[in-house]
Amino acid sequence: MISRRRFVTASASLACALVGLAPQARAQIIARTARMLVGFPAGGSADVVARLLGDQITAYASSMIVDNRPGAGGRTALDALKAGASDGSVLVLTPGDQITLFPHVYKKLGYDPIRDFAPVTTVCTLQFLLTIGPLVPVQVRTLADFVEWCRANPKLVAYGTPGTGSRPHFLGVALARAGGFEFVHVPYKGGAPAIQDVLGGQIPAAINVISNALPHVQSGSLRALATTAPQRSSLLPQVPTMREAGYPALEAVEWFGVFVPAATPPEIVTALNGAIHHALKSDAIISGLAKQSLDIAGSSPSDFAQLIRSDTDRWGEIVKSSGFKPID
Repeated sequence: MISRRRFVTASASLACALVGLAPQARAQIIARTARMLVGFPAGGSADVVARLLGDQITAYASSMIVDNRPGAGGRTALDALKAGASDGSVLVLTPGDQITLFPHVYKKLGYDPIRDFAPVTTVCTLQFLLTIGPLVPVQVRTLADFVEWCRANPKLVAYGTPGTGSRPHFLGVALARAGGFEFVHVPYKGGAPAIQDVLGGQIPAAINVISNALPHVQSGSLRALATTAPQRSSLLPQVPTMREAGYPALEAVEWFGVFVPAATPPEIVTALNGAIHHALKSDAIISGLAKQSLDIAGSSPSDFAQLIRSDTDRWGEIVKSSGFKPID
């Protein structure tokens, strides 16, 4: 992932990116109406990020329409991108799962993440949080305590996640393997229902995005044991990272990134990358992403491509070692 210093430097390239285009191509980019596909319903994190971004990249497109294509866990939007025009008028904002994890989760996808899409830039990242609720005794306050409790209470141990085949699903598998205990996975249709069942005592734990659990951690209804990013969350500075808690293999973040069809000309990819980097410096996006517990993270197309390759390899090993059977 590109560093903050390199990101600020790269953001200054927007003007150069546009000036480098032929006048006719530059005029077409600025005048066009473009569509940003999102594979999730309106109101979710991906939709919010897309709308924040669409409002701020007027240097690339005079009008950016956010086109929600919910379905198949975000895959519907990527299928549509594959069939979209390669003139820069259609792009997608997607979480990383659909790009680097789903090739290992599903036997067959309608798209090839490497062959069919050109990476433009990462936009932001989020990290996950392991929380426990009233089903776990109050004296359990740390991840070490929880692992010990899990070993001693195998019939009670379970964790909820936003769904089968998600990063939280496999983070739970990795934690159980590293800690030497059984951890029953309970998939939900989204993160909020999982949190509600932890609060209600139906399950002891959940692995979820920070934003879903934060109000309940702040109120004391949930206990936060560890976050998954390389550094502590500014929202929960008192909560250790998985690495600090003794589980470095569980270090993980989810990213949101922008892609265009693979045949899109490189100069258009460069212009879009520059426009997005410029937008990520705006107060509207900085404050809007902070409200969603998201961290700004831009990258060059080449750095993004390298991240995709390394992420794909890493999660492939995690999924395979878990014994997970790919879904038809």
